Amino acid sequence: MLRYLERLSDLFVRRRIPDHIRSENEPEFTAERVRDWLYRVEVKTLFIEPGSPWKNGYIESFNVKLRYELLNGEIFDTLWEAKV
Repeated sequence: MLRYLERLSDLFVRRRIPDHIRSENEPEFTAERVRDWLYRVEVKTLFIEPGSPWKNGYIESFNVKLRYELLNGEIFDTLWEAKV
């Protein structure tokens, strides 16, 4: 967790302290230590609703690339084959 806070701190110094951070509900973003630190530097946290990855542009881009590079190159006879 300390490494994560160090990286955020470095980023804030290089760029600027943002008004808010939008993130997923992953442990590194919801940890009490992180929330306390963000509160002290006056950064609000906005969480993406669970089950809504399309609200995260990075994930959306990753999913499109994954589909293009892996799934579109294969022909699946059943949904089960695609899931495996």
